[in-house]
Parts: sequence; C-alpha cells; structure tokens
Amino acid sequence: MSAQVNLPGRLGDPGMELKSDPRADPRMLAAMAPFGLDVAPDPVPFTGESSIEELSEFAKMAEPGFETLFDTMLLSLPEVEGVIRETTQIEGVDGNQIQLFIHRPANASGPLPGIVHTHGGGMVIMKAAGPQYVHWRDSLAALGSVVVGVEFRNGGGALGDHPFPAGLNDCASAAQWVAANMDDLGMSHMIISGESGGGNLSIATTIKAKQDGWLDKVSGVYAQCPYISGVYANPTADLPSLVENDGYFLGVSMMGALAKLYDPTGENATNPLAWPMHASVDDCAGLPPFVISVNELDPLRDEGLAFFRTLLAADVDARSRTINGTCHAGDCVFAEAIPEVYAETLDDIVRFANRVG
Repeated sequence: MSAQVNLPGRLGDPGMELKSDPRADPRMLAAMAPFGLDVAPDPVPFTGESSIEELSEFAKMAEPGFETLFDTMLLSLPEVEGVIRETTQIEGVDGNQIQLFIHRPANASGPLPGIVHTHGGGMVIMKAAGPQYVHWRDSLAALGSVVVGVEFRNGGGALGDHPFPAGLNDCASAAQWVAANMDDLGMSHMIISGESGGGNLSIATTIKAKQDGWLDKVSGVYAQCPYISGVYANPTADLPSLVENDGYFLGVSMMGALAKLYDPTGENATNPLAWPMHASVDDCAGLPPFVISVNELDPLRDEGLAFFRTLLAADVDARSRTINGTCHAGDCVFAEAIPEVYAETLDDIVRFANRVG
C-alpha cells in the first residue's frame, strides 16, 4: 500500500487560507492580520474577459489601496541614514521623458556597484516615487551601492495606460543611460534588479539587451518573485503554485485581470520580452549571471523556478533561493515583522552585485 501524500496549501485543502497554512511565518501573519491579508481576498469583479475600459478603472481603484498598505508598513521604520538622493530626467526611446531616482552613500569612496531598480506592481500599477521603493533603494545604497530607480510607464493606474512594450522600453532606455554614465554616477558596473512586475522587467530588459546588442553593459540580474508567465487567466498544471498558493496575498484571478492591461490583445502571450518565462534556451544563452529569488507561499513561485531551470539549461551562471514561510514579496514588504529576512535579501542583492563586478 502506498503512503498517503499530503499536498501543500490549497492543493491539499482547497479551502485553506494563508493564516491556516502551517508553513506561514507567524510573525508575518501577525503583521498581515490587521489588514485582513492573512485570509483569502474577496473575489475581484473583473477577469481577463473584462473590457480594457473596465480593467483600467479597476487598476485606478486598486492602486491607492496597495500604496496605502506599503506606506503603512514603513511608518515605524527609521529613515535610512547616510544616503544622498537626487533625480534626473532622460528621454526614452519613444521620445517620452523618464524620471530617474539616484541614491548613493554619502561617504562613497571609489566606484561602487550600480543597481538599476525596476519596481513591482505587475507592470501596471505603483510608482518608483512611492515611499516603499524610496526606502528600498535607500537601504541598498546604504549597503554600498549606487541605485537608480526607474519611473517607467505603467499599463494602468496613475502612470497608465501604456501597454507593452512601453514600460520595457523605458527600463531599457534607463539601463542604457546608466551604462553610458557610470563614471559620473560613481559606478564600477551595473546589475538590474526588481521584484514582482519589476522582476519581469529586469529579466526582459536583459533579454532585450541581448537582442539589441548591448548585453555587455549588464553584469548581472537579481529578479525577486518574478511575475513572468502571463497564464493567470488559465493556470497550467506545470505551475502548481498558482493553485497551491492562490489567494495568499495575491489572487490568480486579479493577476489575470491586470495582465490583460499589459498585453490587451494577448498577442504577446509567449513573447519572452513580455512574459520571460516563455524564453527558450537559445533566448537565454549568453546572459550574464542571475539570481532568481522566490517566496515559498507565493502563487508565482513556480514560474520563477521554471525560468531558473531554463537559465541552467542555457549554461547561465544562475542561482535560486526560496524564502520559506513568506508570501509574495514578503521579504520586501514586512520589514518590521521579519527584519532579519528583509535584511538578508538586501544583503544578498548587494553581495551579488559585488561578486559579478
């Protein structure tokens, strides 16, 4: 008689919520509970079948809620000291203006590794100017790096409506500008890093750099909880975490709705520049060193790991890490509740940036 296998999360119990999953870090749950984030979210009234107009309105309504949540998580954190900030504007490849946020240590000595940061929000909502991302860039700079945040055009929300490839073009323009100005910025070399939708853009920018002939300017990529499959409206069996962790901070139905704003016609469903999980071994051959960081209790976990396996098949210098007990981007969002987890991710990014120089 074969032993009974207890499947994790909602694979084993379709009614399971994050707060009842024994794998969840109780400190993280305590931080989520006051906001009702430790239970399954209410179903969104929109799907991938909704009209673009309806989805655009949904994004505009959803964005302030996420911004308020992230801002609230920062209230008790001390301001990062010893960091100088400045902003500049550049012209993108599409002729639009792109604001860049530059953070550097106040007492920098000699060139430091550079990090181009592409923020989260599913390529559809959120802003690089938001306090959550300012604090993140400050924290990276305080550890000895020069960080440039990109205010790219979004598929929806306050900085929309600009579907693919607008945001990608902005990130690529920013990375090329940084590469051309490394001496003035005090950088020795440049990596690209981002979380969630920013993880998508960090990978896609690097694949685009290969296609467009400037890959030598990118020394590495550190992609966190990357949002890269695009299959949320119709989850596939080879990505079980989309079922296992559905409703754990992120709901697959909501992601399916927002994904349509990024690629309204679906014509880029397997384009690796839009959804990098679909990159082939040939697409990935010759890419610089990578880290793919995923969260154990994230619906997006398995697509990140699938891309990591493609990198290995392409003989890319690649490493993966899984942050146990955490939901999507939990190591970025819940700095007060799980400070050592937050700090370890920051440290790991800067260590990687130093290693690949």
